[in-house]
Amino acid sequence: MKILLLGKNGQVGWELKRALQPLGQVIALDRTQNEDSLSGDLANFEAITQAIHVIDPDVVVNAAAYTAVDKAETDQSNADLINHLAVKHLAEFCKKQNILLVHYSTDYVFNGEGIEPWSEDDQTKPVNLYGHTKRLGEQAIEQSGCAFINFRTCWVYGSHGHNFIKTMLKLAASREELSVIHDQIGAPTGAALIADVTAQALRVYQLSSSQQQNSLCGHYHLAASGQCSWFDYANFIFDHAKQLGQMLVIQKVNAIGTSDYPTPAKRPLNSRLNTQKLQTQFKIHLPHWTLGVAQVLEEII
Repeated sequence: MKILLLGKNGQVGWELKRALQPLGQVIALDRTQNEDSLSGDLANFEAITQAIHVIDPDVVVNAAAYTAVDKAETDQSNADLINHLAVKHLAEFCKKQNILLVHYSTDYVFNGEGIEPWSEDDQTKPVNLYGHTKRLGEQAIEQSGCAFINFRTCWVYGSHGHNFIKTMLKLAASREELSVIHDQIGAPTGAALIADVTAQALRVYQLSSSQQQNSLCGHYHLAASGQCSWFDYANFIFDHAKQLGQMLVIQKVNAIGTSDYPTPAKRPLNSRLNTQKLQTQFKIHLPHWTLGVAQVLEEII
């Protein structure tokens, strides 16, 4: 199996470079040109077309995305270009070349209401521009007719890149008191877990018949098991970091509501994802969110 990986230096892309290696030849690109003058810049349609032509992959794994949620509210054209129009071009070209497209999306395609975990066939209704562009990208993939596996995930973190864990550790090292939101609920999901699940899904897909492969295509929800609020998440980070010997000055963590912390982009309150389809189709067990967070804390500290 020959795999073209786009977005190799993002949180998920960084882990995918490792996880995909046992499956075959992996050619990993980012926005810059590599030694063969190939670029994985999603915004450059011509460069993407050339890269796919030259590499001739069996699978394109697209881990590149516009993820600045608040910035997207005022940077609409760039968010739409990367999350929607570039994905449309990619999907249509994968269809033309008979290539499987693996893509990553978000719980932000839903409105975040209620308390039930979102299923793949629930109605989408994004509440911010980032979520809107991600859903447009999903629709473009659906309409292209290409073979695709789209993983919707939430609250992504990793040892590489910027994320909530690193932000909390930095703040707790200099502040005695912090306020953290308690009414948004989800499951912190590690980039390493996302990469390992992707590799397992591709392994199952590779070993399946053509008919079985058709039934494996579609949307999947990928998140660690369990659930928590950002407040719970922060407290776990602080407690575990102290156990690992990290010097923190934090003394008090206040639980506040979303309404007490206004942001340019509206955030969904319910980020719970129902992962049963993923676990059944690809024979996957998803570990509790605390295990992955503890592991990354050990790597960072």
